[in-house]
Amino acid sequence: MRAVVLSGGLTHDFPATTARLAALLETEGLDVDVHTGVAGVESALHALPGAALLVVNALRWSMTGEGTPPRYREQAGAEGASPSSAARDALDAHLAAGGGVLGMHTASICFDDWPGWGATLGGAWEWGRSQHPPLGPEVTVSVAAEHPLVSGLDPFTLVDEVYGDLRYSGDVTGLLTAPQPGSGAVQPLLWAREHGGGRVVYDALGHHPPSYDVPEHAEVVRRAVRWTTAG
Repeated sequence: MRAVVLSGGLTHDFPATTARLAALLETEGLDVDVHTGVAGVESALHALPGAALLVVNALRWSMTGEGTPPRYREQAGAEGASPSSAARDALDAHLAAGGGVLGMHTASICFDDWPGWGATLGGAWEWGRSQHPPLGPEVTVSVAAEHPLVSGLDPFTLVDEVYGDLRYSGDVTGLLTAPQPGSGAVQPLLWAREHGGGRVVYDALGHHPPSYDVPEHAEVVRRAVRWTTAG
């Protein structure tokens, strides 16, 4: 089986976290095909035919949408990305063929001008509403629902960004949750769903390599790979 990985973008060490992801994918028997850079958005989506899984560990969006902070708008010309209609159709075809999607961390911020991406993932970042506190301190992650991704998993702690107040689809059920540092508001950090004929998992954790060093989180990612590629 082959996994197409879209990697790269601003403010994160994507080469390091993608290396951790690639290692986990390989332990599950997948051949890993990594696409980077702004051009990687198109090449990754067009590489989907025949792939079992699309993994998005990237921060690529138009940078021009309403509410986008000025510091990002200034970089839109060089870093902004909007998938072509053909690339968007390729995702639909991938799902229709039973292909899986695994979105990690910043995947929910990607492709702000593509409603179909947020509909696939089950949640999307909304500038001016969605937010996260600074990285750290350590948070406790708890199992919040029954699902093969979290079955038998005990609460665990890690240092990561706790995203909150995304625009969620109505059928999203948080499988893992954690309170945001500062406010204490409990946020969903993991969910799994079926969409368009395929299986989709979103994992809001994974800001930096230490997140993947936590055995429980690494196990969740491995289970997500198995579940999304079961078809």
